[in-house]
Parts: sequence; structure tokens; C-alpha cells
Amino acid sequence: MKQMRTQVGIVGAGPAGLMLGHLLHLEGIDSIIVENRSKEHVIERVRAGVLEHGSVQQLVDAGVGDRLLREGMRHRSVWLCFDNRRHRVDFEALTGGRTITVYGQNEVVKDLIGARAASGRPLYFEADRVTIADVDTERPRMHGRIDGRDEAIACDFVAGCDGFHGISRASLRPADYVTFERTYPFGWLGILAQAAPSSDELVYALHSRGFALFSMRSSTVTRLYVQSAADEPLEPWTDERIWDELEARFACEDGWSPTRGPILQKGITGMRSFVLEPMRFGRLFLAGDAAHIVPPTGAKGLNLALSDVRVLARAIAAYYHAARTDLLDRYSEQCLARVWAAQRFACWMTAMLHRAPDDTAFDHRRQIAELNHVIRSPAAATSFAESYVGPALD
Repeated sequence: MKQMRTQVGIVGAGPAGLMLGHLLHLEGIDSIIVENRSKEHVIERVRAGVLEHGSVQQLVDAGVGDRLLREGMRHRSVWLCFDNRRHRVDFEALTGGRTITVYGQNEVVKDLIGARAASGRPLYFEADRVTIADVDTERPRMHGRIDGRDEAIACDFVAGCDGFHGISRASLRPADYVTFERTYPFGWLGILAQAAPSSDELVYALHSRGFALFSMRSSTVTRLYVQSAADEPLEPWTDERIWDELEARFACEDGWSPTRGPILQKGITGMRSFVLEPMRFGRLFLAGDAAHIVPPTGAKGLNLALSDVRVLARAIAAYYHAARTDLLDRYSEQCLARVWAAQRFACWMTAMLHRAPDDTAFDHRRQIAELNHVIRSPAAATSFAESYVGPALD
């Protein structure tokens, strides 16, 4: 077995792992990234697409935001659609200029893979049988079949950025952590459609039949979601039924509706909240979906992953450049404060905009009252806007 050596071993080549590797590279710190999926799979999987103001600034500051600034769709507001009307919430005005940008996670991954290739630092796809060992020592290790060879990688630190189903969290002993979970009794049926967006901004809708969301990926492709049962089979959802349901849930007196077009992809995703505490275990640090999952309603998952690795990269840089360990010691505390703030917001939005199976007419009227409060109260609108666009980059 060949022995390799690096300062930071990174498991997972999603946005968290790739961004961490890039931030470390900018600090002159070596890393090896291993990913069990193919490069094509990592790039092509459709995930989140809303970047907070601070996330955009983070990518730009790191030198990987040129295409984002050219092609990303900056949104100054969102629409809330309920009771047959649409209401605009002006994020830019309410937050002192902060906005969101629609730019697909797969596009972020493409940019980061390009930056990794330009750096010359190692990135291995299709790594097999990867394991992590000795994280409670000063020399943790990763093992696996990497680039066609059995490898052992000696590290100073290991970052688990391999998602909810990855090996990083699975390598922990249950006694070492606690988890907090909620599973929601509904899911999202999501589609990609070859159709020009009919709105310049996202539209969130509450209807007596459930939630719907209008978004986009480009000037020719829309991304839409409709609430469904979490375990509902996909087959009964024909293209015509999907469009009919979307039009019904977005119905409003101004006549707006999404533009129909050929559906390119569709799938049903369950919804959950999940938090693991702590996020550090000796020399192993978890980041992104490996440590927390939020309902997609608040568009926080990708942004939390980028926030985690920004905190981690600073802590590791302080260790190497100034022999400081205090930032490493505070990693969990700092990240979890933002994670729980995001959970609060995502859970609130989910409760406000979805119809649970046991909801009554009372519950629906309460939701309408909550939405009216958001659009009529400047304080409530500001709270909503600040939470959605995210905190300013510190």
C-alpha cells in the first residue's frame, strides 16, 4: 500500500469540499480531495440554486466568481402568492442593499473544479472503499482505492464534506454525538423545464392544495416545485398534470402563471431537518450536509456549507500560520449558531407555506394571517428579508 502525505484530507468534492480545498490553497496549505462519485455525476446532479449575498461575496473574494457575476441572476426581491394575489417583498430596500443570486450549485461546482485543476493540487474522483481512522490522534489517516491504487493518506486534519449519506459521519461512534431531527409529512416534486422564466423573481405560493415555488436556472430553463406526499410515486405525475397543478396553485388575480415547456427532469424529494452536535471530533471536522440538513424552503443548505468551510479554513490557517488552536476549538460553536438560525428560518417558512395532511381550515387561515403579517408589517418584512438574504460577510 502506497503512503501519501498531506496537511488536510478532504472527503467529498461537492461545494463544501471543493471550496475548502480552494480556500486552503489560497493560504498555501496543501490538501487532497477524494470523491466516490464520477466527475460527471458531481457536476450534473441538480441541487440548490440560490446564493445569499455573503456567499456571492465569498466566491468573488476567493477568485472563483467571474462566471457567477456574468451569468448569475441577481434578485432584489421575491413574490409571496396567496389568497389569489401576489405580493412583492423588496429585499434590497429592506436590508440596506443585500440581494440573492440564482446560480445553480452544479455551476458553482464547475467553477471550483476548474480552480482546483488550475491549482495543481490533487482531486481524485471515483475513490472506492474510503475510510477514516485515528481522528483522535495527531495523525489521522484516510484509506481507500484511489486512482486505481490502494492508498493510505496521512493527514494533520480531515474534513468530512461528503454529505448526509457519506462515510465521515458514519465513521463516528454514536456515543460521541447527539442528533436532532424532524421529518416532514410531505415532499417536493421538482422539475426542470425548457421554458423561459415568466417572472424575474422567485415566487412562493400557498394554496389550499399545498405549496408551490417558481424559480429558474437560466434565461431558457425554469425550476419549479409543487408540494406532494413524501412517499408518492412519480409515475402518476404526468407532465400535463404537473403543469395543471402548478397553474392552479399559482393562480392570482393579475393573471401571472409560469410558462409551460418540455419537462427535462423531474423527481420527488422528502424533506427533513437534521443537526449533529458537535461538528468536530478530534482532528475530524464535519461540514455541510454531513453535519446538518435544512428544509429547502429557506434556500440555506448550500449557503451553510460555504459558511462552514469559510470558518474551518480560517481556523486551519490560524493553526499553521500563527500556531493558534482557539479557532479550531470554537469551530462547532461558531458554525452551529448559524445552523440553528437557518433551521429556525427554514422551519418557519415551511410551516407557513405547506399544508400538512392533518391541517384544518383553521390552520390554513392562520397561515394566511402569517403571510399578511409579513407583507403588512415593516418589522416582519425586514426580519424575513434579512433571514433570506443571509448575514453580511464578516
